[in-house]
Amino acid sequence: MRFERITVDPRVCTGKPCIRGLRFPVSRLLGLLASGETKEAILRAYPYLEAEDIAEALHYAAYLAEEETVEFSR
Repeated sequence: MRFERITVDPRVCTGKPCIRGLRFPVSRLLGLLASGETKEAILRAYPYLEAEDIAEALHYAAYLAEEETVEFSR
């Protein structure tokens, strides 16, 4: 799968996946969504983000979840 809005650059956020080369890690965006922030609230708080960035971050998370196997403690 190819992601157009998610970039990885060792010079930006120590190589963590970011939104469009911005210093805005995908993990931060996903964390905001997971904590209950709405897409609209995120876009208001971070005007340099676009709705397509949020959609692609969710697709990226789904892709990683399909590829990754994690054991959970009981």
